[in-house]
Amino acid sequence: MEICVTGAEGFIGSHLVERLLVEGHNVRALVQYNSFNSLGWLKDCEQSQGLEIVMGDVRDPEQMNTFVDGSESVMHLAALIAIPHSYQAPSSYLETNVIGTLNLLNAAKRLGVQRFVQTSTSEVYGTALSVPITEEHPLQGQSPYSASKIGADALAFSYWSSFDLPVVTLRPFNTYGPRQSMRAVIPTLLAQVISGEDSVSLGSISPTRDFTYVDDTVSGFIAALSAQDVEGKTLNLGTGYEISIGDLVKLVGEVVGREIAVNVADERLRPPGSEVERLLSDNTKARTLMGWSPGLAGLDGLKEGITRTMHWIEPFVKDGSIKAGTYVK
Repeated sequence: MEICVTGAEGFIGSHLVERLLVEGHNVRALVQYNSFNSLGWLKDCEQSQGLEIVMGDVRDPEQMNTFVDGSESVMHLAALIAIPHSYQAPSSYLETNVIGTLNLLNAAKRLGVQRFVQTSTSEVYGTALSVPITEEHPLQGQSPYSASKIGADALAFSYWSSFDLPVVTLRPFNTYGPRQSMRAVIPTLLAQVISGEDSVSLGSISPTRDFTYVDDTVSGFIAALSAQDVEGKTLNLGTGYEISIGDLVKLVGEVVGREIAVNVADERLRPPGSEVERLLSDNTKARTLMGWSPGLAGLDGLKEGITRTMHWIEPFVKDGSIKAGTYVK
């Protein structure tokens, strides 16, 4: 296939690009334009055959028309994702996550792509009203970030229902693994412990999350390219196992062989009413419609995923290129 991938230089996007290339697809990868000419994680991409890198911005409709032209499928991952920053700069989240998605949808509609994969997030569900969370769960915009993603998802669905654009929306639950930003909880935990800290600084430790290893999330995206009867549908990509942040700290301690104390830092707490207290996925639709299932599931799977992430992050912490305790989601 000729496949366009936005957000290609990021955490999930770079893993996806690499998998697509290994499977023999031609990939046009959009990297956000920057004056440093940085390719993000694509700078280390071992396979260049079949890869075309385009520097640009999803907010530019004319460029998105050019970017999509000639492609059979669009996999749209580009987004502003840092929840804390969305409290400070909500307009930028609207422009990138909603208007950017609109630009890609219009380009895909005009050019007649065969599959448009929209990337959602479990944050759109807000604090669970019932568990496990199915795709029919109400959407609750408890942060400007999640509200912008709700808007983007609604636009994607509208282009299927109004224009027959073959859209499928994937909703990952807390993807983690190598290359994830220090803003996220698992990398920041590991970085602080590997650097020798006896206690870690976090926000609230009571919320629960359904952590999905990045290779499993990518497998869901690959499955969505060719799955039948998924147009117009939203599919959860989660393991169906939840763990509190407090218990996650204990599990990381088991992996690294140390006891870890937690310092709850007030500046790292979300505003009242914004914290999502519980996320636990029901992945029945993804299993049934795409034949997808997580390879790393349950407590043992999470422990294995944390171990793999630790092995990846450790050299960066020890050589000083990753600083512990700087960012946290």
